[in-house]
Amino acid sequence: MKVSHYFEWEKYITGGHVQSVDNQRAIMDRHDIAYTTEATLDADLLHLNNMGPKSVYYARKARDADVPVLVHTHQTAEDFRESFALSNVISKPMKPYLRYAYSLADHLVCPSEYNRRTIEEYSDAPKTVISNGFDPAKVEGFDDAGLRAEYLDRYELEPPVVFNVGHVIKRKGLAAFVETARRMPELDFVWFGYLNPTGGELDRLLKSRDTRRLVESAPDNCQFTGYVEDIRGAYAAGDVFFWPSKNENEGIALLEAMACGKPPVIRDISTYDWLDDETHCLKADDEAGFVDALDRLRDPDLRDRLGANAADESEAFELDAVGEDLVALYRRLV
Repeated sequence: MKVSHYFEWEKYITGGHVQSVDNQRAIMDRHDIAYTTEATLDADLLHLNNMGPKSVYYARKARDADVPVLVHTHQTAEDFRESFALSNVISKPMKPYLRYAYSLADHLVCPSEYNRRTIEEYSDAPKTVISNGFDPAKVEGFDDAGLRAEYLDRYELEPPVVFNVGHVIKRKGLAAFVETARRMPELDFVWFGYLNPTGGELDRLLKSRDTRRLVESAPDNCQFTGYVEDIRGAYAAGDVFFWPSKNENEGIALLEAMACGKPPVIRDISTYDWLDDETHCLKADDEAGFVDALDRLRDPDLRDRLGANAADESEAFELDAVGEDLVALYRRLV
């Protein structure tokens, strides 16, 4: 079997989307599946990860060539909103465009049950839910005492530390993160990750005015580190993972935090119906609820209990586990 595993605009995209693609390629490597990262019909399967115009072109051509087309549904108009400047405007024509693009697939891969339900409005193509997964090796060594001390000292943090990991964008719950920190001045809040969607020269254009305002107005106990080269340091320094995102297709950073035994405080959204409140995490709907949940997690026994349950639950999302499902789908389509 040979797979054309194409990720359009690969050089310009960062974050969980990239990590998902990297995970898919790691799975193919582990299962000795031959693949090329070029879009080509000289393959047994065309697997597309970003439905730009070139991907749409090859999806249409694949039908004539009798090459099955598998599309990952990373993008939705709902998930695109509140990400960067003009994203709310662009999301309006984005939905009909994606409806057409996804309709070209023989099969769709949805990273979560919530995403599958959303994609039902886009296409009636057959769908399979397969998690993006996470690689435990990426966070291996996070529990090193020296690494924790290094990152606590670098950012002048006093445990228990409330933290987040990922792009700093409004959809991720930026306002809730900042305002919750403002209400809890005795705790340190830190957000590890890019301050913008690109992390590059386009930052000033892509960062929305609201994002700049929220970051610049954050209280003294709330800091944004920017890109962190060794992400293990974030999981080493943090004690409670605060994930107030408004909309997620899945959330790889949450899976990694759970694997590290960090108790999550999350917004109560449909994406996380599979997580039980008071067992794997604490859920809330607004700043008052987040304050209450974080206040409760000052208790180290509660942190340990929720963190241990979260770690157990994360095992089903490890790369080796989800990889079997992806490879089985490949074989079925081919």
